[in-house]
Amino acid sequence: MTGGTLGRIGSLEVRLARNDAEIAAVQEVRFRVFYGELGARRDALHSLEERDRDRFDALCDHLLVVDNALPGPDHRRIVGTYRLLRQESAAAAGGFYSDDEFELEKLVARHPGQRFLELGRSCVLKEYRSKRTIEILWQGLYAYINHHAIGVMTGCASFHGTEPAAHAEALSYLAHYCRTEPQWDVRAVAGRYRAMDMLPREAVNTRQAIAALPPLIKGYLRVGARIGDGCVVDHDFGTTDVFIVMPVAEIGARYLNYYGAEAERFAA
Repeated sequence: MTGGTLGRIGSLEVRLARNDAEIAAVQEVRFRVFYGELGARRDALHSLEERDRDRFDALCDHLLVVDNALPGPDHRRIVGTYRLLRQESAAAAGGFYSDDEFELEKLVARHPGQRFLELGRSCVLKEYRSKRTIEILWQGLYAYINHHAIGVMTGCASFHGTEPAAHAEALSYLAHYCRTEPQWDVRAVAGRYRAMDMLPREAVNTRQAIAALPPLIKGYLRVGARIGDGCVVDHDFGTTDVFIVMPVAEIGARYLNYYGAEAERFAA
C-alpha cells in the first residue's frame, strides 16, 4: 500500500506517510499533543528535538490526516495521525508496543488464524477534534485493514491522569458493560494491573459514565469494540490506559457498510 489517498472529506485527506519528512512531522504533531498539551513526561531528547519518537516508528505505517486548505508543504499540513503496527512487523520488533502493559501476545497466540493490527499514538490537533476528523481516520483505517486482510484491531486507549479513582464511574461502566467475550479477553500484566470495577454495577449511572468517556473510547465502543481486563497507569504519558479489542468480523454492519463505501471510492 503506497501513500495514495484513502479518503477525503472537504479539505481533509487521509493517507499513509510517504517519506521521512512526513514521519518527522507526525512525531512533531504527537509531541505538541502529548507533551505540550497533555503533559507527558519529557526526557532530554524530547526537549531538544520536540518530537515524540521511539524504536517502533521505523517499523510502523503512519496514517495521517492532511488539511489541504493549510498553507505550506504537505508535511506541514498534518493535523492528525494513527500509528499502525502489523503483526509481522511486531514480530520483527520483538513484540507489540502494548506488551509492556497488557498480555497481547497471549491473545495473539490463541488466534493463530487471525492477523492482528495494533493501533497506537492516536492524536488530533485540538482545533481538529471533530466528528469529521474521526470519520476520515476511520475511512483510512478501513481501507488499510482491507488491504492487509486484518482480522483483529487492538491497542491502548487512555484516560487523562494517573489516578484511576478519578474515573471510577467511567471505568466501572467499562468493566460491567463493555468487557470482551472470553475468547478475546486480554488482561493487564500482573505487575501493573489495576481493577476497573471500583463501583458495583448497580451504582453506575450509565448516562453519566458514557458522557465521561474520552471521545476516542466512545468512538471505539460505537463501532463494536470491547475492553480488556484491568487498567494500567502510564506515568510517562500521564494516563490511565485500557485495552481495546476489535475483531473486524464483529464491527457493526452499519459502520462497515458506511466506511467501506467511502473507502471503496479511493481503492484504486
